[in-house]
Amino acid sequence: MGFASGQSPSGLGALLRGKCRTSHANLESTRFYQLPRTNTDFSTTSLRPSYTHTAICKEPTSRANALPDVGDFFWEKAPTPILDMVDSPIHLKNLSTKELKQLADEIRSELTFTLSRTRLPFKASLGVVELTVAIHYVFHAPMDKILWDVGEQAYAHKILTGRRFLLHTLREKNGLSGFTSRFESEYDAFGAGHGCNSISAGLGMAAARDLKGKKERIVTVISNGTTMAGQVYEAMGNAGYLDSNMVVILNDSRHSLQPKPDEGSRMALSPLSSTLSKLQSSKSFRKLREAAKGVTKKIGKGMHELAAKVDEYARGMIGPLGSTLFEELGLYYIGPVDGHNIDDLVCVLQQVASLDSTGPVLVHVITQEVEEDDNRNEITIKNQSQGNYNSGSLSYPKFTGSGLSRTYSDYFVEALAAEAEKDEEIVTVHAGMGMDPSLQLFQERFPDKFFDVGMAEQHAVTFAAGLSCGGFKPFCIIPSTFLQRAYDQVIHDVDLQSIPVRFAISNAGLVGSDGPMQCGAFDITMMSCLPNMIVMAPADEDELMDMVATAANINDKPVCFRYPRGAVVGLNGPVASGTPLEIGKGRILTEGQTVALLGFGVMVQNCLKAHSLLSSLGIQVTVADARFCKPLDIELVRQLCREHEFLITVEEGSIGGFGSHVAQFISLDGHLDGNVKWRPIVLPDNYIEQASPKEQLALAGLTGHHIAATALSLLGRTRDALLLMC
Repeated sequence: MGFASGQSPSGLGALLRGKCRTSHANLESTRFYQLPRTNTDFSTTSLRPSYTHTAICKEPTSRANALPDVGDFFWEKAPTPILDMVDSPIHLKNLSTKELKQLADEIRSELTFTLSRTRLPFKASLGVVELTVAIHYVFHAPMDKILWDVGEQAYAHKILTGRRFLLHTLREKNGLSGFTSRFESEYDAFGAGHGCNSISAGLGMAAARDLKGKKERIVTVISNGTTMAGQVYEAMGNAGYLDSNMVVILNDSRHSLQPKPDEGSRMALSPLSSTLSKLQSSKSFRKLREAAKGVTKKIGKGMHELAAKVDEYARGMIGPLGSTLFEELGLYYIGPVDGHNIDDLVCVLQQVASLDSTGPVLVHVITQEVEEDDNRNEITIKNQSQGNYNSGSLSYPKFTGSGLSRTYSDYFVEALAAEAEKDEEIVTVHAGMGMDPSLQLFQERFPDKFFDVGMAEQHAVTFAAGLSCGGFKPFCIIPSTFLQRAYDQVIHDVDLQSIPVRFAISNAGLVGSDGPMQCGAFDITMMSCLPNMIVMAPADEDELMDMVATAANINDKPVCFRYPRGAVVGLNGPVASGTPLEIGKGRILTEGQTVALLGFGVMVQNCLKAHSLLSSLGIQVTVADARFCKPLDIELVRQLCREHEFLITVEEGSIGGFGSHVAQFISLDGHLDGNVKWRPIVLPDNYIEQASPKEQLALAGLTGHHIAATALSLLGRTRDALLLMC
């Protein structure tokens, strides 16, 4: 661990708030220092800059800060004189264009310095820094409502809205959310996480504004990734029909799910496109257009419809390919605009904001993706625009994991690949935001058997059903939280017709730093109530591979199995192909007396931990692995009830899941009529906020200690239970 001296010339820890000014006139490039190795113990030293959020100073204050190592090197934070004077968007209003450009560079430097030390993705925010600055410069949040579709794009927004000094706590327990949150700041008008909701929510706010006779502006920012979801077009169509005044900004990072090498550059930015965008957004042009509409309406006899078609055709000729789609939906299209040119962005947004009652407007902004250069082990920004976008000379080392631990996703993909090698009818459909690296390897290995549909989960489910009807064996891979959006299709297009689609539900259960937004808490309850669905969950990676093989052999009804995010529990040994399991059969792992622990999924591992803790207290309990929630292994459940006084079911899911199915059976079978006492351990009936996985399990009461304490309480050993939890 290296330390920056408190007397460092750049004032590494300078805290500049309010009217505090800095003496550094120019940005300095990153400087690296090599330090001798030391045996000093810094275990109690904070690894983050020691900013004090409420402190106010009149002069720069230098502080010593602990910085993470990169081998023998550490870097010095570049000064941010303009950003240090910005506590809220109101402080942007008096900045010149030159200062806005420097502010954008400083925000990008701040984001890179703070977040490059984590494994959190933030390249989307680096790409929209200028756009964020321009939005807050032109509009007046929080009176004007600014909505983001994707949380990862909103980190610069968080910096400008008073959360800069908490940025290092992003996605940590009691820290900043990785998404926009109405509970976190008044500047976050609506929560974002799954994408595609901002236009719908913004239109609702615009309609409420109109009904109340207010004048605030509504601005929504969407990405080209979220335009794959149908809700975006439903909202646009309704916005065009209602003709409510709102601004939709399409942040086009030119990203494509499956880019074709022969496409080339799809949309070049030039001085002509910049001039045309300014013309389309200008007040005089739009007033003239509105006046022409009024005249043609008065003339009648189809003149208005004819003029509208001529207008659409003429503007479609000068606009990029596909721009008329938005016009057909009823949005006035402006663009493309260089998303890294502050002058153009401010000019267009000011013109858009200057007119009232002109209906919904879509501003098409072109931004550049951030690329990670593995050869130089640093983060860079590829500059292809013809504007004055400059990423600066700052680059900070990136931190990656050791890569030694294998994940459940790795084992799933290897088992699926083994099945695909044996059966040419196996195909895969993937939906959701992003893709695991292991799935990308599967895609490269079986390009003709892999379909990635992006953020179009509803389509993915019905598409998989169609593949099944066509004679193939589809595995539909969707994260648990995104499967929620396709539940109607799961019911009507798959389960009702008993079509054999195999659902691989990833990221099941608690997901650590992604918090409640990506938590997979509800899939057991959702899927197990469907009449034709087989519902499984593996206790470990070996059972996961067995369940892949089991699903591949089911051809008469739909089946699903869930697996968590994160590393596997066993040793990272060689992977063998799975063995099909007998449907509806669990197993007993350890035998004991009085108390039976019946686990579902990876919670079996915590039941085994509880068994170990209880064994140290002289108590031997039975641990069983259910494997199936539906059909339930009723003979196993009967045996556990017959041979034990207490039955505890454990699952990492919401109320109404596996435990409820067990309770339904044992109550109808008469086991609750005095013979056995049943206790369920499930996720609590509230959302578990972001924290580490271990902290979340503790908050949910699902650790081995919690399970053991529940057993002790049932046995009347309350004191031992309390001591175990201390």
